Amino acid sequence: MGLRDELQADLAQAFNTDLADAVSAVDGSRSVPGTYDPEKGGSVPASTLHYTGRGVFGQYKAREIDGTRILASDVRLKVPQNELLVKDGVTVTKDPATPAIGDRISGYRVMNVGQDAAKATWTIQLRK
Repeated sequence: MGLRDELQADLAQAFNTDLADAVSAVDGSRSVPGTYDPEKGGSVPASTLHYTGRGVFGQYKAREIDGTRILASDVRLKVPQNELLVKDGVTVTKDPATPAIGDRISGYRVMNVGQDAAKATWTIQLRK
């Protein structure tokens, strides 16, 4: 088991026990524009990618808030990368989802996305 797997297993255990009261379900979506399909001779219509997982919502520290990039009303979301999965209709697949700027997550708009050095968690800046 590598470092990332160990971190994700420890985080999942903490989410199930010590942090259970702070963990929330998250649902995300992204509009994927249509593309040109030469076989059809036309455009493929736009679609929406949905993903789901669980994470911990938190606030930014006062020293991090600059009033431009990070506002006092912004929210920080920590999500294990292995738990953010693509949702195909009502079925959650095993495919990992990668959040992107402009996505909608639990009623917020994604402003920034980062990951830790071990690539075990996403840190997502959200804004109403």
